[in-house]
Amino acid sequence: MKYQAIDNTLFIKNRAKFSAQMKPKSIAVFNSNDIFSTGADGALPFHQHRDIFYLSGVDQEESILLLFPDAINPAHKEIVFVKETSPLIAIWEGAKLDKEQATIVSGIKTVYWLSDFDKVFFDLMTEAETVYFNTNEHYRQSVEMETREDRFIKKVKNDFPAHTWAKSNPILQEIRGVKEFIEIDLIQQACNITNKGFRRVLDFVKPGVMEYEIEAEYIHEFTRNRSKGFAYTPIIGSGYSACVLHYIENNQECKAGDMLLMDVGAEYANYASDMTRTIPVSGRFTDRQRAIYNAVNRVKNEATKMLTPGTLWGEYHKEVGHIMTNELLGLGLIDKADVQNEDPNWPAYKKYFMHGTSHHMGLDVHDYGALKTPMKANMVFTVEPGIYIPEENMGIRIEDDVVIQEQGEPINLMRDIPIEVEEIEDLMNS
Repeated sequence: MKYQAIDNTLFIKNRAKFSAQMKPKSIAVFNSNDIFSTGADGALPFHQHRDIFYLSGVDQEESILLLFPDAINPAHKEIVFVKETSPLIAIWEGAKLDKEQATIVSGIKTVYWLSDFDKVFFDLMTEAETVYFNTNEHYRQSVEMETREDRFIKKVKNDFPAHTWAKSNPILQEIRGVKEFIEIDLIQQACNITNKGFRRVLDFVKPGVMEYEIEAEYIHEFTRNRSKGFAYTPIIGSGYSACVLHYIENNQECKAGDMLLMDVGAEYANYASDMTRTIPVSGRFTDRQRAIYNAVNRVKNEATKMLTPGTLWGEYHKEVGHIMTNELLGLGLIDKADVQNEDPNWPAYKKYFMHGTSHHMGLDVHDYGALKTPMKANMVFTVEPGIYIPEENMGIRIEDDVVIQEQGEPINLMRDIPIEVEEIEDLMNS
């Protein structure tokens, strides 16, 4: 791994939080992701399933975590199974975790080879009554492929029909949403790397460069700072492309006079950052661009102040809509009649700001976290308002990542990333 070793007290705490909410005589199992084939003998780079990483720190394929707090044998309360390594594997693929290393990474004392899983699992199931399955219930999920977890669930239901089933996801949604300080520090490191990438790009962008060249500047800076790369597929859209919310082709020329929207973020140790900045390709904002940019920035600043313990996510977005409505009225993009006659299900401001303002962020860019209950301290949210005007070939979005505090305004993890008009112009023209 490129990242520095993570203190295993994080994973010990995370497992304790999960186990505390398990039913009596229950087992929870978490599987690694598959390695996905690209055809022939090719494969995509491995990305660990975030849940097993969150609970164990084990960052390699073909690993399984088992939690059984009521196990008769104390050694079986926590078990991690890893692929048995060998000199041959070390030569061809690189060394995998041995048992001692798996313990150091995870803090779990009992480590078995993966080949022992079926035997050990059968034995423990004779003691257990309930099995927690790790289904994907994220509110944005649209996965169609069959995962390793899916295959495991099918097999267990077939082999152990007399057991009852429970879901790990509700517990994970609750505990993953509130970050430990170690996690916040890892996200901060990801944000710091993103800052370096953005400052590099400010010195690079000029009329005539291609969007993919800018993407290359980011990935260069990210990887040279211990990141695997982008935390998500980057959006680098100039001119009209900035009005396409999930534009990822990044294949157009950046032209003089256009605005360039960049929604990019580095990952670090599997933790994400999520930044958006919009800059003038020519290095100077026009009066119109400046007015719209500053309006978006004001909305971001006001929205940030509202992220406090007790805030309800749904009500928060409604209030941000009111703030955006006032800004759009001031810009002349909508008028009072538009507001008076608006559809309550699609308010007038949605013509120019059609997406949400904030989402949880952490191991996943759109991270797990409770959305129907009040916000809590140490939740990490994005704040990302935007105004998109296709008829003017201009989309402007600004996004920071913030940590909710017990008292006062959130801490902005992107506070060092240039954001004000004057600072961006100065850096682009220095």
